[in-house]
Amino acid sequence: MTSYTRHVQLLGFEKRFLPSQHYKALKELFPIESGDINKEHRTIPHLPAPKWFDGLRSTENRQITLADYCSSLINLPPKISRCPHVIDFFKVRPDDVNPTSSNNGRKPETFLLKVETTKKNVSDITGPIILQSYRVIADYEKSSKTELTVKAEDAVDVVEKNENGWWFCQMKNKRGWLPAAYLEPLDSPDEPEEQDPNYEGELHVATRDYSAKMEDELSVKEGDTVEVIHKLLDGWWVVRKDSTTGYFPAIYLQKSGDALPSNRSQSKGLPPRRRTISNANSIHKQKRKEISQDSYRRNSKKYLKQRQSIIDDRKSTATEEDNEGENKTKAQPAIPPRPSKELILDRCTEDTKNKIRTVN
Repeated sequence: MTSYTRHVQLLGFEKRFLPSQHYKALKELFPIESGDINKEHRTIPHLPAPKWFDGLRSTENRQITLADYCSSLINLPPKISRCPHVIDFFKVRPDDVNPTSSNNGRKPETFLLKVETTKKNVSDITGPIILQSYRVIADYEKSSKTELTVKAEDAVDVVEKNENGWWFCQMKNKRGWLPAAYLEPLDSPDEPEEQDPNYEGELHVATRDYSAKMEDELSVKEGDTVEVIHKLLDGWWVVRKDSTTGYFPAIYLQKSGDALPSNRSQSKGLPPRRRTISNANSIHKQKRKEISQDSYRRNSKKYLKQRQSIIDDRKSTATEEDNEGENKTKAQPAIPPRPSKELILDRCTEDTKNKIRTVN
């Protein structure tokens, strides 16, 4: 008899430096149920990418998201909830009991929060939030009192990752802001928290004018609406305006529908892009994965074509239904009013009139 999971209670979560890519593998196993073929057929719960760490509130929100995902996952039809992939996902592994260190001696980062519904040993599931350590890839000289001056190969702990590309870090007894482009993970050239492109796009409004400085950037006027298709951790997002894509600074964007912050004064300038750091020196032999702007544009045009096709099909269907309704209305003949007895008698022949008189 095959055992399977019937109940899950999430007490915390841990960031592994060698992730299993469970969610991507599940989507590949069940493309229909994951909505890859048709979003209307999706039954597998959505698992949003982790948001940039900005303190305890973000960590609590992530725990709720993961708890909901696990609960929904085990309540799916048996072909999914009891498949080998899901069963293995919930199995206890040796490194779950005795966490191992990575190559540089770091242990997986654990986020354990107090669970109010737990009745026993609450202190056992409460622990500190371990900061992430990063390596500096090039010298950086601070330009304001709130920033840090660092040298290449310095190690810093990240306290806060802001979407605008500025991260609040600490090094020994010093704290300050650093551009994310100057930092790299210790275990891999790629940032595990980097999200995949979303060509459906998320509407944002430009809060300031920006003129492109490089050929792969986009010039946008204040108040223009753009679609964000890829949020990158260095603060330079890939956006789409009409059918054109390009990089644009996230610090000049506000999510559509959100109220502008009361303190709109720009406290920090534009963060540098990674490609502009000429003296960057990585410890990783493998290069960081990067999507070319040509790939963004090609995939974006493909998505827009599919979206327009769906819109046209819906319009065509609506037009056909309207025409069909009009034709049914026109096909119904008008019923003439019934003539009076006098009029009918007046139009009868004399012979018919005589017969009527005889009957009467």
